[in-house]
Amino acid sequence: MSLPPAVSFGTSGLRGLSDGFTRDVVFAHIGAFLETACADARSKEVLIGRDLRASSPQIAALVGGALLALGWKPVNAGTLPTPALAAHALNRGIPAVMVTGSHIPPDYNGLKFYRPDGELLKSDEEPIKAAAKMLFKAVPDFDPFLPQQEPTAQAEYEARYTGAFSSDALAGLKIAVFEHSTVGRGILLRVLEALGASCTGVGRSEIFVAVDTEAIEPSAMAEIHAALASGPFDAVVSMDGDGDRPLLVDATGLQISGDVLGALTARFLAARAVVTPLTSTSAMEESGWFETISRTRIGSPYVVEEMTRLGTDRVVGFEANGGFLLESDFELGLGSLKRLPTRDALLPIIAVLAEAAARGVSVGDLVSELPVRIMKADRLKDVQPEDAKQLVEALARSAELRASFHESLAEPRAIDTTDGTRLITVRGDVVHFRRSGNAPELRCYVETGSTQATQAMLSAMMAKLTTHLNGRGTR
Repeated sequence: MSLPPAVSFGTSGLRGLSDGFTRDVVFAHIGAFLETACADARSKEVLIGRDLRASSPQIAALVGGALLALGWKPVNAGTLPTPALAAHALNRGIPAVMVTGSHIPPDYNGLKFYRPDGELLKSDEEPIKAAAKMLFKAVPDFDPFLPQQEPTAQAEYEARYTGAFSSDALAGLKIAVFEHSTVGRGILLRVLEALGASCTGVGRSEIFVAVDTEAIEPSAMAEIHAALASGPFDAVVSMDGDGDRPLLVDATGLQISGDVLGALTARFLAARAVVTPLTSTSAMEESGWFETISRTRIGSPYVVEEMTRLGTDRVVGFEANGGFLLESDFELGLGSLKRLPTRDALLPIIAVLAEAAARGVSVGDLVSELPVRIMKADRLKDVQPEDAKQLVEALARSAELRASFHESLAEPRAIDTTDGTRLITVRGDVVHFRRSGNAPELRCYVETGSTQATQAMLSAMMAKLTTHLNGRGTR
């Protein structure tokens, strides 16, 4: 089988230009997923969810038709956050397929697969590719199909939080919800209000716009700052397109990075062990808050695998984007949060706001309790994967090239090529270059001891990356 050039299979499923999701591609990969990763399903049902992209209903109908042709029953969960779909599928012990391109451009889309026991693992990828290659040779005729929507997954996800937190957990807080086109906007508003917050929706868009919570576009940030200026809000909150990455901006207009949200959430839960990729803030080690901190490559499958290894005694994970995973059940004041080993945006938003409300402090006050390590990230779009790969590898081997980016990178204290090229300078600053695994993008992460230094270094790195990729080569 040869996939369309615009579609690739990787972490968690398929991703690419929406018109690459043809009947044959969808059938072959749905069939391969079910054949190789779903033998333990409790029934031959598959949940289908989708985000708010224009192409998502059509692709979801292809998924439903393919399932029927393969002898499985499609269950239409409708438009809902990815973690809501995953939680419901896990509770029922059945597979799930989320049609979403997450935070990437509107003309892209994807299929994210969930096994009956949780996220797709890295070890599932090659068997699925091999099985899809065989199925692609004999794709039957089938019609697109989606049954009537079942609202159970959405309701269950809302109840997960309204049942675990008290109805006054957020009492006294005034929150602006940046709705844009995130599929979680309705749930976010309803849950925060059910927990006692006074909420105002802002920035709603009926056309899909890509919001990357790790690298907010200036136009989106301008909308957020305008919302803060329009009234006395304690915070602005939001999610990315499929609702598995949080966004929280405090009352001063400062975005709280996802890894800081993750650290604060883990502390709120009194977690014993934390699993997070190497891009997350090193302030966690300096804080002394946790018994165990395990670092992984970037990608939730790596976090899931390490959490599984650590067991179920108060084990959590999160990525630098703030998506939070629970390997354990956690008892809260009112109820319990059940295990959900996939990225979730709603928990870190609620946890940080709830702690601020309970202690009568601002979100900024909570952040200040961590040692000061400021991580920021940005990315270049529309970068050919091979160009990104060559540049990242060249930065690892060439002191001359590194020096052209910044003198402190010429002879760093350490060079880590576990996932891209991660440089630690003599003074302890971190500059990490890596190409995205699911989009034509090149990312840069910078961590220093101050906001100003981090932003200055990040701006310098992005300018240098742009220069090199626009004609000067990778040497």
